[in-house]
Amino acid sequence: MKEDKNLRIAIYIRVSTLYQVDKDSLPMQREDLTNYCKYIFNTEDYEIFEDAGYSGKNTGRPAFQEMMIKIRKKEFTHILVWKIDRISRNLLDFSNMYEELKKYGVTFVSKNEQFDTSSAMGEAMLKIILVFAELERKLTSERVSATMISRATKGLWNGANVPIGYKWDPDTKFPIPDPNEARTVQLIYDMYIKAKSCLALAKHLNTENIPTKRGGKWTSKTVNDILRNPFYKGTYRYNYRESARGRKKNENEWIIIDDNHEGIIDKAVWQLANDILDSNAGLLKTKYRKYKHIHIFSKKLTCTKCNNGYIATKDKVRNDGYMPSKYRCAGKMHKHICDAKLVSDVVLGPFILTLIKNIINAGNMYIDTIQELEDTLLTGDPFKDVLSINKEDLEILYIALFHVPATTKNITYKSTLESLPKDNEEMERDFLKKKLEKFKKDKMKYTKALERLEDLYLFSEESMS
Repeated sequence: MKEDKNLRIAIYIRVSTLYQVDKDSLPMQREDLTNYCKYIFNTEDYEIFEDAGYSGKNTGRPAFQEMMIKIRKKEFTHILVWKIDRISRNLLDFSNMYEELKKYGVTFVSKNEQFDTSSAMGEAMLKIILVFAELERKLTSERVSATMISRATKGLWNGANVPIGYKWDPDTKFPIPDPNEARTVQLIYDMYIKAKSCLALAKHLNTENIPTKRGGKWTSKTVNDILRNPFYKGTYRYNYRESARGRKKNENEWIIIDDNHEGIIDKAVWQLANDILDSNAGLLKTKYRKYKHIHIFSKKLTCTKCNNGYIATKDKVRNDGYMPSKYRCAGKMHKHICDAKLVSDVVLGPFILTLIKNIINAGNMYIDTIQELEDTLLTGDPFKDVLSINKEDLEILYIALFHVPATTKNITYKSTLESLPKDNEEMERDFLKKKLEKFKKDKMKYTKALERLEDLYLFSEESMS
């Protein structure tokens, strides 16, 4: 059978943890899918995209993002995965991705579920599987939540980080006071009652080199969290927030067990500290009460047509009660010299937040060219009407992210180099040398790991089940 020259396949593999050693492991997926390309698609023209240690609950994964950039450049005809949940466990994320695949004419194939979307039946099967996969994920989440709440009502520990002042006791399977750290917590309460300032207290703790639980710096938020935590007075509180840093739930959903364990702060001292916190919060609220509406992007926008600033005003109230701001060019509004359109928070918010997210993602990826950086930055619905980004801005951002100029066929960076210090060439050489050394060490480490895994799994070319 002749190789189909028109096929080019993107193989995507993923595991949730770096230590996952089972039938879903990276070597197993890689072996199965490369064999599938050879014997089913009759091609060896494929590229593997591999995310190790990333959850499938969202699409914020480096290899996945790199693959989607290449798909948008029309470099692939198919995506091949071992199972559908390897690429996404979220119905909405997958639906958005699938619509984009159809836009670029890319066929989605799942080896394990044995379907591909090049046929109407395959597409229907995909949608059915997605619905049940989402249902299974939610049912599992509900079962886990019910179990955790049941344990909490009995005063049992549910595996969160042990707070400073305590250490884990394997016998009781519950935190017990740590004498050294407990003194730090007691100091925090005593000093706060006197100073009445979380920020001043955090600065003092950092100046005195008093260690935190996990080696970081003290912040006003860290101090505030310790003062607000009822665990220190012996009260066990669970189901308080939607997630570790999420919004608070209704009080009728909280699980509160008083005198559940040994406290390290007297209840009266804890209450006094919290009364001071409440009082300070009330003063702060009164101070800023006059600001009923905040124009988030006020004095931060400049018109590219006439170089005037934008004037912020209130927009109409939406059905959900949200009142965004709208911004008009001063050159159009007062001077009548510009035809720029007004813009709203509804557009600006997603645009700017998505751009920030894309910049962060870009900083965690290996990007060689200005064009690749631009493609990464323009990923997402807010940029569907954006044709390009100013090339000089891209060059500056590239250097800021990677500390070295980019290479590109279409753009020279001579002007950028001239604006850098004269010793930049030597700096670049040193940077690349260190980067190369790191790649060599990583390659050696991963090669040894693969050899051990191959010995462990004993893969063969016939491994197609």
